Amino acid sequence: MKKFLEGLGVLLLVVGVAGVIREVTGGWFHFMGLTRFLTENVGFLEGRELFTNVVVAVVGLALAMGASRIAKD
Repeated sequence: MKKFLEGLGVLLLVVGVAGVIREVTGGWFHFMGLTRFLTENVGFLEGRELFTNVVVAVVGLALAMGASRIAKD
């Protein structure tokens, strides 16, 4: 379970950072915006793409750090 949570956290961190890079560069890197599917399909997130990507990255970092504190089974 620990490795799964760490992996999920790292994946969310990478996706969030890639989304931030995509938004900051003006959408040049289309393949980096995995969270655009979330922001395009959820109404209240539309227009808040940068904020959404930062939140995803922070949640991923917190999940990875929290999972690393779990004792080994």
